Parts: sequence; structure tokens; C-alpha cells
Amino acid sequence: MKKRMRFVALVTAVLMGMMTGCGGEKKEEASKDPGEIKVWVQFSDETPEGKAWQEVVDNFNKENEGTYKAVTEYIPRSGSGGGYEDKVNAAITTNSLPDVITLDGPNTAAYANSGVIAPLDEYLDDADMDDVLDSIIQQGTYDGKMYAFGFSESNVGVYYNKTMFADAGITEEQLPTLENPWTWSEFQAICKKITTKYETPAIDMQLASGDEMLTYGYTPFVWSNGGDVVNAEGTEAEGYFNDKKTVEALQFIQDLVKNGYTTISPIEKGFETGKYAMLLSGSWAMADLEENYQDIEYGILPYPVSDTTKELVSPTGSWQLAMTTKTEKTEASAAFIKHATNTESSKIISLGNSVLPIRNSTIELIKDEVSDGMRVLMEQNQISGHARPVVVAYPQVSRAFQQAVQDVSYYEENPDVQKVADTRATEMQQAIDNSLK
Repeated sequence: MKKRMRFVALVTAVLMGMMTGCGGEKKEEASKDPGEIKVWVQFSDETPEGKAWQEVVDNFNKENEGTYKAVTEYIPRSGSGGGYEDKVNAAITTNSLPDVITLDGPNTAAYANSGVIAPLDEYLDDADMDDVLDSIIQQGTYDGKMYAFGFSESNVGVYYNKTMFADAGITEEQLPTLENPWTWSEFQAICKKITTKYETPAIDMQLASGDEMLTYGYTPFVWSNGGDVVNAEGTEAEGYFNDKKTVEALQFIQDLVKNGYTTISPIEKGFETGKYAMLLSGSWAMADLEENYQDIEYGILPYPVSDTTKELVSPTGSWQLAMTTKTEKTEASAAFIKHATNTESSKIISLGNSVLPIRNSTIELIKDEVSDGMRVLMEQNQISGHARPVVVAYPQVSRAFQQAVQDVSYYEENPDVQKVADTRATEMQQAIDNSLK
């Protein structure tokens, strides 16, 4: 119980920084049928995600009629990130969790370490795991066991304004590809050219977000340079986050601000309104552009890579399914999780909600049905996706990472990047040590 109470505090701490959803709550009561399971999800049934999800559930129930049945309770997240997590946390303390829950990728370690969710490995022999993206397995694995199975993916790229690029003299031949991405130096040279041409920052790096986007979007720079946030076990930050390779990545970020290539106070919707030539953002930005800013002709470029390693790394991570340790219906719960993450279900969720697939086979199925930008992000995810650190104290580690990024962006106040990394690595280590007591 002590571990579970500490878990509630850990997960609550991350709510202010994570992406949110909205909508009304819809409840459906599960019966006492031994083959019927209750599933909690973090979105509304009225959203595109909810409608795609219901199709997946209906297919499962039809295929398993007379054996298993899944009943969904829709519990949308609130604007501050609460709602869903609040209900999960309350259910943990009262031992009233459903059979299956959804959880955000970075929370895997905390849920698993606290005994809230059960390992899935014994049920996955027939789940064609070789077809699943590495990033899905990374984010769902803790202490050598797979506890959660992602049912959708996400990725980030560099959005660029094709007209502004052309006017600045940047030709199609100069654009990076997944096989030959820009190095940090080449990216800075392009930024300089754009900044000089338009007398404005070249890219909105979303430095002003001050939330999980900083961890999500900026960790690839660290990984590309051979650095890391924590060790593979998620137990050590000191010696990793303040390692020379990580510091060099933070220096790259600071230099972008110092040279005026990006800004800590961007114009709102600056890319969408043609003020900035580039934007660092995820697949979710496409829907807004295509619905509200159709005059902007844009494309998506891969992440810039370290000059030293030239290794392409991109961020991944989204919501997952897990079986709670409370359930007695393990076979039904596992069967549903496998169904909701198979090739066909991934196709329904991806096309229905404009999110990235979790399987290579699904990517092959839908690659001709999606936009060019979505295709770039799907392929980038396949070859370079990297899940965020799997660490019990993730909320505190992520917050320290975000603060480090913000610190170095104020370069006049914090010119010593190594000092910033040392300070934040110590904070991370303290949080990790406390979480593992």
C-alpha cells in the first residue's frame, strides 16, 4: 500500500505537464459475466479517437461473442490533465480498478513498480511482436518485462513553409531526407539564411511551452549525440544527464537561441500564420494546419542529427493498454489487449484519429492513404523512434529536464551549460533515489 500511495503522488505530479483531451464522460456498467471485462479509457466517445475505439471494441465483441466481451467506460482528461488520472488514483486507493486501463507511456515504470499493472509477456506469444515498433516495446517495458502495450504512436518533425524556403533560396535539393538528414551545423546554416532573409527567428522550437513538449521534443538531440538522461535501468541520472555528450546537446539548444535562430517568446501561431519558416511539432499539428491554415503550403523534415554521430533519433510515445493486478479475468483482458493492438485495430485507430500506427504491417497497409507529412513521420518513427526514459520518478525527471532546457535558453543568466546540467542531474538523482526507497 505504501508503494501505491507513493505512486499516486508520482502520477499526480505529471498531470500539469502532459498533453490533454476533453469531452463528456460516458459510463457503461460491466456485468458479473466471467467473460466480460471493463476497460477505462482517457477520452470521450464523441471524439474521433472515441469513435475509432468503439469500432475496435465492437469488432472484438463480435469476434468473441459468447466467450469474451469488453465494455468501455469513457473518462476524459480535463484541461489540467486530471479527470482520468484522478479517477485511476482514487481507484488505486480503494482497490476498485477495472480489468484494463489506459496509461500514458512515461508512467509505465511507476505503475509497474507500484504493483498496479501486471506483466503481459506470458500472453504475447501469438501477438506477432516482431511486427511491433521498437519504440512501443521500449515504452511498455520495465525491469525486463512488458507491462503495457501502446495502441497508438506519435512522432515529431520539423514543419517547414515551402514558399518561405523557396523565397529564401533553399532548393528542394538542399532539403534533408530520412537517409541523409541535416547535421546540427547544416541546420544552423539554414536557420542563419532564413533569419537573415526575414529578420525574424527561423523556427519556433516551442521553448515557451514549459511543459512535457520540452522533454518529448528535445531528448532526441541528447540521444543523437550519444548522450542520455538516465541509465538503462532508470536508476542513475548523475553521470548521464551531466555527461559531456548531453551537455553538448544542451549547448546546441542554447546556441539556437543565442544566435537568434529560435526564440523563448514566439508569436502565437507564428508558423501557421507565415511569421516563422519552421516549427518543431508533432503529428497532431497537421489537423490544425489542414483545417484552419490551408493557405500555408508545408512539408515535414526529419530531425537534425549530431555532427559527431550523424544518427537520426526521433521522439515517440503515446497511450497504452495494461491489465490491472486487480482483475481475475486475465485471459479475457489479455485477449482484448492483443486485439486492440493487432494490425487491423491499429489501422482503424490510426486512420480514425490521425495518429501513427504501432506496427510495421499497419504502416504498409495505410501508407498510400495518408498525407505526405504523416508518411514522413511514420517512416521516421520506424527507423529512429526512441521512447522517453522508463523511470519510476519520471514526472520529476521530466520536470528537471524541462527546467534545464529553459535554463540554457536564458543564456545570459546561465552561460555555463555544464553547471546547469550538474544542478538538474542532482535533482533528478534525488527524485529517483526517493522513488526507489
